[in-house]
Amino acid sequence: MSQRMERVAGEVRAVLGETLARDEIKDPRVRGAGLITVTHVRISGDLRHARALFTVHGLDEAGMERVRQGLDHASGYFRQAIARRLRMKVAPAVSFEVDRVFEQAERVERLLKDIGPVSQAPAPASDDAGGDEDADEDAPEER
Repeated sequence: MSQRMERVAGEVRAVLGETLARDEIKDPRVRGAGLITVTHVRISGDLRHARALFTVHGLDEAGMERVRQGLDHASGYFRQAIARRLRMKVAPAVSFEVDRVFEQAERVERLLKDIGPVSQAPAPASDDAGGDEDADEDAPEER
C-alpha cells in the first residue's frame, strides 16, 4: 500500500470515528448500539472505495449485524462528511464490515486456557549414549 493510500485510509478512519463519536448518525440501529470503534480502513488503489472495519464491545452477532446495516444505510452521510473534511476531488464510497479480530483473539485465549499449562516432564534416563532419541518422532501423537 502506498504512503498516500495509507494516509488517506487513516484520515478516513479519523473522520468516521469523529462522526460516530459526535453521535451524528440518527439511525436507531447505530445510535443505541453503544460505543462503536472503527478499527481499520482499507481503501482501493483509486481511492474511490473504502471498507471500514468496526467493532462494538459487548454486542452479540445479531446486534453487530444490525449496526452494520445501519452504518451501511448511512454511508452517503459518511461520504459527505469525508468530502467536507478532507476536501478530496472524489470522496470514497464507504462500506462497513464487522471486525472479527477481537473475537478470534478471545477464542485463541480460551483454547489456550483449556489446554492448560504444559508440564515439562523429565526425560527418562537411558543407559546408552547413542540411544533411540529420535525413535518416537515418527510415532503418532496421542491426544
